[in-house]
Amino acid sequence: MDAGNHSWGSVFILEGLTDKPGLQLPLFLLFLGIYVASTVGNLGLVVLIGLSAQLHTPMYYFLRNLSFIDLCYSSVIIPKMLVNFVTQRNLTAFPECMAQLFFFCFFGIDDSYMLTAMAYDRYVAICSPLHYHATMSRRTCLLLVAGVYMVGAFGALVHTTYIASRSFCGTNVIHHYFCDILPLLAISCSRDHSKERWVMTLVGFNVFACALAIVISYAFILASILRIRSAEGRARAFSTCSSHLAAVGVFYGSILFMYFKPATDDTTQEKVASVFYTTVIPMLNPLIYSLRNKDVKEALKKILRGGTLPE
Repeated sequence: MDAGNHSWGSVFILEGLTDKPGLQLPLFLLFLGIYVASTVGNLGLVVLIGLSAQLHTPMYYFLRNLSFIDLCYSSVIIPKMLVNFVTQRNLTAFPECMAQLFFFCFFGIDDSYMLTAMAYDRYVAICSPLHYHATMSRRTCLLLVAGVYMVGAFGALVHTTYIASRSFCGTNVIHHYFCDILPLLAISCSRDHSKERWVMTLVGFNVFACALAIVISYAFILASILRIRSAEGRARAFSTCSSHLAAVGVFYGSILFMYFKPATDDTTQEKVASVFYTTVIPMLNPLIYSLRNKDVKEALKKILRGGTLPE
């Protein structure tokens, strides 16, 4: 029997965030509130952008997809996390664990590449405004979004296939609150370090390729903004990027800390870092794009006043 088949009947125990009884109820209420806020915010943006004709532009098309990704991303992680706070042992069967790992990787990679597509959109809007509508045509936007989901599916398939082929014959306790790559590798008894390097290289490529593309886009954007003579014009141009920059900062800051910090045996530190990018960021993105975005606020006011919806 091969390693992969040996593991399919396994049942894991998710350790959770903490084993202190006094923290279980406060943490349950905290993350339940985060999940409700994330769901309402992201679902609200998806619906609002779909209903409002003034938001039917490439920038908001990408934002709608980002909100959908964040909605799914938090739904993959938080409900299972909440179970940890109300049960003594949070059990997860191997197929369920692999499904969670796949969708965690899928939506996580999608998030990164969608932010990159949005950076390209801002680059075209500011650096080549006269050709913006021709460059960012409906076909181009569809291809970019399709490409994002295809890359996410490929990356998730690679990661999940490798983990699913490992054997787990020792402890069945995952020292984490969901099925992630590193905690699963830590309890595997059939590790292949050469293949692991390729898997982690793919993780690094996804992070750095997207980060590099965003940095290059904003280097050109900054150069274009500095060539604008009026201070008002520079401020207006920069304001169109501020929400995206804020979203990029919180996303990549937490990812870099989680995967590229010095190795440590302290699982609490890793859990705290992963909590931020799996639960907090999906909640922050709709806040960033609604509180700092005049178009979204105006569209919301129009809808609430019973404004005319697009046919």
